[in-house]
Amino acid sequence: MRDTIIAPSILSANFSDMGNAVREIERSGADWVHVDVMDGRFVPSITFGPKMVGDLRSFSKIPFDVHLMIIEPEKHVAAFASAGADYITFHLEAVVHAHRLAQEIHHLGKKCGISIVPSTPISDIDFMLDFLDLVLIMTVNPGVGGQKIIEPCLRKVETLARLRAERDLQFLISVDGGINEETARLARAAGSDVLIAGSAFFAALNKKELVRQLKEL
Repeated sequence: MRDTIIAPSILSANFSDMGNAVREIERSGADWVHVDVMDGRFVPSITFGPKMVGDLRSFSKIPFDVHLMIIEPEKHVAAFASAGADYITFHLEAVVHAHRLAQEIHHLGKKCGISIVPSTPISDIDFMLDFLDLVLIMTVNPGVGGQKIIEPCLRKVETLARLRAERDLQFLISVDGGINEETARLARAAGSDVLIAGSAFFAALNKKELVRQLKEL
């Protein structure tokens, strides 16, 4: 089993103090900053765009994992790459030419991820697995923080881990939605590498201890 990557989501941070939120993530010992970009169309909520990523980039040197929950992500990946994203993940459900977009992200010098919502099966991304650095499994319906995990989604993680081993692929498996100390254990047991925690991280009184516990799972 690979080492656990902890990626707190700034979706659950205080939006009036985002620079400090990013500093808190790095000080906690977490590995990545997860940035949820929402457009009010693919998902109900609206968050922020590439300027926020660019403004926050100077607050931390750890990787920025940018999750585009937007329609027509192909129109925006270059801006997020320029702003300082390290991983750029788009939703399969939001694009027609997924392979072409993955190529573009790699051409921009960034790692490419694909995400799928709970109702989308793994079979829909089977062809793309050879071209990805990361697969993000949504374990809640995206767009709102603080939801309870939909546990049957973890069966997708198990399937991905099996396919990765069978094909000797190297993509990371990320899980986002309802992750806390209890559900993180289930996600890791299913085969996930990256744990995205929003509410649990920013509500923790001792964030460094929470990260330590999650890494030891």
